[in-house]
Amino acid sequence: MKKIFIYWLYSAVIVTLVCGLMYAVLRQNYRVSADDQLVQISQDLSSAMAAGEPPQDLGNPTFDLGQNLSPFVAVYDSSGKALAYTAVLDGKAPELPSGAFSTAKKKGEDRFTWQPKSGVRIAAVVTYFGSDANKNSGFVLAGRSLKEVERSETNLAYTVSIGWALILVVSFLLLWLFGRFAAFRTAGAGASTGNVIGSGKVQEFTDSNDQEMNPD
Repeated sequence: MKKIFIYWLYSAVIVTLVCGLMYAVLRQNYRVSADDQLVQISQDLSSAMAAGEPPQDLGNPTFDLGQNLSPFVAVYDSSGKALAYTAVLDGKAPELPSGAFSTAKKKGEDRFTWQPKSGVRIAAVVTYFGSDANKNSGFVLAGRSLKEVERSETNLAYTVSIGWALILVVSFLLLWLFGRFAAFRTAGAGASTGNVIGSGKVQEFTDSNDQEMNPD
């Protein structure tokens, strides 16, 4: 039984690592996929702003980004001041951390998870347009709520956990049954060997008696 437990423990470690890796990869894929549409929106709007389109063409804000799953955009000047936006947060313009602007200006784009307040997590893509010599420069934010992604992550964690537990239980039962079967075969082989040895001794004793009763 001790050997069975050791074998099962090894398999449990491997199964745990595989399930953990699978969860991490799928979870990251969920999060990255949330940026796909936002990257296109941010880049397209940045091109329009760089071409001279007025930020005011975005129109007025239509919803609170903390209570809606729809994508939203915002345009900021080169100092990070909001010029136009399609969503508000508690009635105010979305205010990004200063690090997002500096990173976007340096790299051209910044993708990150933004938590403007407790209970609100946003997939955000900030794109820089223009140049230092261009007066028409600034930043474009495209974002959307991560509520659906978080729900998918919760379902994924539940599914992986159930699968992990089932695999451990089934693997232990299979190893236990295999151990019982191996022990049964070993015991059966031992009994058969004993019978053969015993039969040989009886035959030897019988032959000896026959020789004494029938001397040449």
